[in-house]
Amino acid sequence: MLIERTTFEDVVILEPQRFGDARGFFCESWNRKRMAEAGLDIDWVQDNHSLSAQTGTLRGLHFQAPPHAQAKLVRCGRGALYDVVVDIRRGAPTYGRWVGVELSFENGRQLLVPEGFAHGFVTLQPDTEILYKCSDYYAPEADGAIRWDSCGIDWPLSGAPVLSEKDAAAPALADFDTPFVWEAA
Repeated sequence: MLIERTTFEDVVILEPQRFGDARGFFCESWNRKRMAEAGLDIDWVQDNHSLSAQTGTLRGLHFQAPPHAQAKLVRCGRGALYDVVVDIRRGAPTYGRWVGVELSFENGRQLLVPEGFAHGFVTLQPDTEILYKCSDYYAPEADGAIRWDSCGIDWPLSGAPVLSEKDAAAPALADFDTPFVWEAA
């Protein structure tokens, strides 16, 4: 598995090796032992799967607050999406900055989103599926969001995004009181 570091120390792009032949391919999308050897020892407890029918569907920017904060390992099962994380750790030198990466069925890449980062994506093709592992269970009382257009993200949109009511009404980053605190290593 290839591991690519991003501008954020703990946000990494993973590219599992694919073994293909005339039938298609096989890949190991996650392996606890190999991840631990790479310093990515996370106890995943929940898998999520969503489908977005329309191109331009934007979901996010979401997070779960402590004590139910979640790390996520995100991949695209079908189609393509632009996946984004925003640092929301108070006091972090990178607070409010973002990084984005294209995840697709074709490229097989995955994005590791640590706790303390808001996560969102926009679909680049119709009927795009996203699959992701979570390090804590969903807790409605810890659910949070930041408005998608308040962080300076260069979303690859050709028009207005398709949004949920929750995402359209989320507070702007400038008005957001983060529950996360950065701790220097």
